[in-house]
Amino acid sequence: MLSKRIIPCLDVDAGRVVKGVSFVELRDAGDPSELGKFYNDQGADELVFLDITASSDERNTMVDVVQKVSETVFIPLTVGGGVRNLANIRTLLNAGADKVSINSAAINDPSIISDAAQAFGNQCIVVAIDAKTINSPPETEKGHSQYGVSSNSQWEVYSHGGRRQTGIDALKWAQHVAQLGAGEILLTSMDRDGHKDGYDLDLTRTISQNVQIPVIASGGAGNPGHFKEAFVDGKADAALAASIFHYGEVTIKETKQYLAQNGIPIRM
Repeated sequence: MLSKRIIPCLDVDAGRVVKGVSFVELRDAGDPSELGKFYNDQGADELVFLDITASSDERNTMVDVVQKVSETVFIPLTVGGGVRNLANIRTLLNAGADKVSINSAAINDPSIISDAAQAFGNQCIVVAIDAKTINSPPETEKGHSQYGVSSNSQWEVYSHGGRRQTGIDALKWAQHVAQLGAGEILLTSMDRDGHKDGYDLDLTRTISQNVQIPVIASGGAGNPGHFKEAFVDGKADAALAASIFHYGEVTIKETKQYLAQNGIPIRM
């Protein structure tokens, strides 16, 4: 079995790392490059940098901040937020990113996934999916004929940093982006984000078991046991967290030690 990955996430707004609850009520968590170096030295397997207001503000990712972070870390760096075209992806890769995460742009035009995979390789392309539980599914399919929300849908995809409903079924969309050439899916439960009650295991397991590419679980980590649940019950390949690492509630080393003691294959 491949080793599972522990991935801290830097949600960046106006050049500072922030963290909120269900994508709102943001509070400051520190300097991106300083935190990046800290997690690199702590033994993180990878690092994710998300410019969380770039898409909603209709601007490009802060390349200078990305470059500063890339200079402090020696682990794979994924960068997302405000990515609209292949030129943006090339710029971020040249700035030091190892992978680029696409969300809103892929929803607007799914062909960017296949075009980017062909241009830069599948391993460079991560599709981020922000999903929220549907309380009242429509009686008929909504929005997109190929992957629209229907009466059987459980989760809907949101875009623009969780600000816009899309009418897209999360499972259908995950399967579609995998077919288009995405190398990985970064799957965030908007319901669980920042609450520290554990990952949405039903969502994570449903997506993981229905695609043939790695899935990163995101949203809800509150203690090392939640990571184990994401791997064992959620079938995730990696688990991402922010709050518990940023505010010193638990360290990456402690999390990895717990997982190793509980039989989870992990890089120490």
